[in-house]
Amino acid sequence: MKYAIVGTSHAGYEAAQTILEAQPDAEINLYEAGSTASFLSCGIQSYLEGESESLDDLHYANEASYKEQGINIMVNTEVVTFDGDAKTVTVKTLEGERTDDYDKLILSPGAIPTPLPVDGVDAENVFYLRGRDWAQKVHDRMKDAKKVVVVGGGYIGIEAAEAYALAGIDTTVIDFQDRILPTYLDEEFTDILTKNAESHGLSFHGGEGVQSFETKDGKVSAVVTDKNTYEADTVIVSIGIKPNTKWLEGLVDMDQKGFIEVNEKHETSVKDVYAAGDATLVPFSPTGKKVSYALASTARRQGIVAAKNALGEEATIRPVSGTSGLHLFDFEFSTSGIKNSNADWYDGEVDSKYVTARLRPTFFTELNDDNNTVYMQINFDKESHVVLGAQFMSKGSVGELGNIMSVVIDHKMTLEELEAQDFFFQPEFDGPWHPINVLAMQALGRTYGSDKMLFM
Repeated sequence: MKYAIVGTSHAGYEAAQTILEAQPDAEINLYEAGSTASFLSCGIQSYLEGESESLDDLHYANEASYKEQGINIMVNTEVVTFDGDAKTVTVKTLEGERTDDYDKLILSPGAIPTPLPVDGVDAENVFYLRGRDWAQKVHDRMKDAKKVVVVGGGYIGIEAAEAYALAGIDTTVIDFQDRILPTYLDEEFTDILTKNAESHGLSFHGGEGVQSFETKDGKVSAVVTDKNTYEADTVIVSIGIKPNTKWLEGLVDMDQKGFIEVNEKHETSVKDVYAAGDATLVPFSPTGKKVSYALASTARRQGIVAAKNALGEEATIRPVSGTSGLHLFDFEFSTSGIKNSNADWYDGEVDSKYVTARLRPTFFTELNDDNNTVYMQINFDKESHVVLGAQFMSKGSVGELGNIMSVVIDHKMTLEELEAQDFFFQPEFDGPWHPINVLAMQALGRTYGSDKMLFM
């Protein structure tokens, strides 16, 4: 059996490994349009901030490791079309075009940055942050940058802004939304994050739309919004992403936004052609409706499901909760499921409870109100008390809390069940009542002894 996989990122990597595990002698053609394979874009921040020495370290695999596995890895090889009847793909390489055949085809073309439709966007000091090549350019620019403007306050933009601000560079973030990270956190959390970011030298200006870039000698000198003008010698554009599927128009069924339509097996409208990753939608656990979550964890699971079905096995995608997390300046946060900002996704009535608590007993001398406070919110169905989502933020460690809540949401647990869950107590780790217990209790309007202990 000959398998063709388009794209080597999260979904493509897992698809190849899944096939090889089941069929060690399978012929796998793995196509990568870029110059390197399986780059880990979510590791870029570690490189920008000096926590990783080289971009070479940020790869699931490389050409050599793929070849050692017997996979036919082809970089600088762009798949430009396919013929579902003839079962062929047409590829463009540095030498020209050719046609390869396949038995099963898995598409994981990923996403590309959404372009900013303003004058001056093609200036030489305007950067995007998607993939290895852009990561290297943004990193190298830090040596000479004096004033950077980041357009877009989502994950990618805010990570780049943090790296530049921590390097002592004058850094401004502009977004048409009135706050940072609006897709991931509600206002109570982003207000705290913004204040903390500003204490580290980052300046945020929300509710402003970029109108143009002023240029001089081919370089941006200022960013003009509908409210202000900001001097800049470096601009990073990160206003979102869109499916990299223009080349697939007329080949497979897609929605109006360019997402490839797939069923629960990740089969497309074309026989023996599957799709996975950021160019597809996934079912959202709290609602059952399909949504876009461009997350590595989601793409990997999609790649496995697509590969299993290509192998002839029966596999379906499990709904996701959009669980994610980030470390930003002094804070760490994690989030999963419904928030106030996307409560309209849910057909029922959504209620919420915002809580502040302490992570660990205060008798540890290194702890204080600043580094031991956890900010939490839980969203739930007002009538049934089924848990729909949660958010956590602290200067302590809260990453795993979001992962726990992903399981809670997936299993449609209620507040009553959650408050009674058996979490261990050990002062070095947490308080007598786990933060998730406390969150569920307070959502139900009770605290038991959780708020009366002298050391909590």
